[in-house]
Amino acid sequence: MLVKRIWLVVTTSLMLAVAAATPLGAQQLEPRAYSPSPVGVNFLGIALADSRGGVVFDPALPFEDVHAHINIGTPFYGRTFALFGRSASASIAVPYAWGTADGLVGEERQSIRRSGFADPQLRLAVNLVGGPAMTPREFAARVRRTTLGASLVVSCPFGEYYPAKLVNLGANRWAVKPELGLSQPAGRWDLELYAGVWLFTENDDFYGGKHRAQDPLGAVQSHIVYTLRPGAWVAWNFTYYWGGATTLNGQHNNDRQGNTRTGLTLAIPVARGQSIKLAWANGVSTRIGSSFETFGVAWQYLWLDRGK
Repeated sequence: MLVKRIWLVVTTSLMLAVAAATPLGAQQLEPRAYSPSPVGVNFLGIALADSRGGVVFDPALPFEDVHAHINIGTPFYGRTFALFGRSASASIAVPYAWGTADGLVGEERQSIRRSGFADPQLRLAVNLVGGPAMTPREFAARVRRTTLGASLVVSCPFGEYYPAKLVNLGANRWAVKPELGLSQPAGRWDLELYAGVWLFTENDDFYGGKHRAQDPLGAVQSHIVYTLRPGAWVAWNFTYYWGGATTLNGQHNNDRQGNTRTGLTLAIPVARGQSIKLAWANGVSTRIGSSFETFGVAWQYLWLDRGK
């Protein structure tokens, strides 16, 4: 029974924490991304997402009635460890994307199709308050308390990119996102609030040989999580992101974002060390950018280091 309980607690705490390293940018909705975890846990899996909807551009641009349908498959791996006596984790995700987009360019309808690897992402997270490094047995016996975590996500410019194409799967630039995450347990409930900002380097080989820069893009998330039973939970999610205006060869574009999204997440264990997560998200309001409805499913397998 103790071994079973350890696995249920580990599965609950680590259920797709790597969602923070998927290529969704500020639109990420990641409940339980800062839940404390025992050390010596490895997690491996794959996440699949289907997104479709409209794209809103600067009214001054000659793009209208643009719709896209994008699929992303993201294998991932990560592990937990102790960092200066605190619970920490590191993960890597390598997304492969394929999809189509069509719309009016001027008065002519055009469509494109793309497939290939998008930019891989790395994530390092550490619990600053309420999450000391613990063995799985210590973790299973712990009393839940307020936690504060910090993370750094790095998006690497290794995805498919062709400067002769306007639409690419890779961004041809580095991006980093420092973030803080606060979680407050209350019985079966968890209340979570995250705040972070994406910072971008410049793309000096944008379409047509142009130089493209982007302002920081701020993002906040809130999550209300309810534990159905050990290892199973459901969450309501909300995010708002703003900023991110771009310049092209030094000229400012009217593309500052100010968008909101909401969604639901269901996580359930299916076998010892294995779990499934189902997710849905949709745009609530969109100033500039995509207003996608997204359905996702992910499978994850966990195992402990020998001797843990």
